[in-house]
Amino acid sequence: MPGLLLGDVFPNFEAETTIGKIKFHDFLGDSWGVLFSHPRDYTPVCTTELGRAARLSAEFSKRNVKMIALSIDSVEDHLGWSKDVMAYNGEAPGCTFPFPIIADDKRELAVMLGMLDPDERDKDGMPLTARCVFVIGPDKKLKLSILYPATTGRNFDELLRVIDSLQLTAQKRVATPVDWKPGDEVMVLPNIPEDEAAALFPAGVYTKDLPSGKKYLRYTPQP
Repeated sequence: MPGLLLGDVFPNFEAETTIGKIKFHDFLGDSWGVLFSHPRDYTPVCTTELGRAARLSAEFSKRNVKMIALSIDSVEDHLGWSKDVMAYNGEAPGCTFPFPIIADDKRELAVMLGMLDPDERDKDGMPLTARCVFVIGPDKKLKLSILYPATTGRNFDELLRVIDSLQLTAQKRVATPVDWKPGDEVMVLPNIPEDEAAALFPAGVYTKDLPSGKKYLRYTPQP
């Protein structure tokens, strides 16, 4: 994202939302956070995404993650659209939407955070927001960013998997391999000497033999 790199402190912006005005760092408190943008209210792909995010909101809460969405429409539009989303999910009328939506009708945050998609425009020729995802740690630093075009919906189960990895590797000196899921083996970091690895991981370290003879593929049960 332009001007925003992994490890940077995420901007402490103020915004109007469906739960009132917020200051972002205060909203997060000591939690992890996920901020994800949508091109527009009352659009098909966005509705399916927001519906899936709402269904998974309890899973994010279990991980101490606060969710917040952003779209370039008004609070009033967001409140009306969220009723459609809940109906799409098969929820009864009057059910509370589980997380707030930011009203970025002037596109100020979209510009600040590099969210605009130059190839997707509204009926007035204005660029729409792309499908951005930002994961922010309790230290208010950016831990992950993903950018999808407006035409491609996101996978929120994958986002949960990524958060599981981020939270594990923030606490333990391990890395997660391709397609890793919680409970799978993890990898010992290359910069940890063998004797230290043996002490750090009493469950054992397995090294895969390779033609190069280099011992860099080291696995251990998830700590």
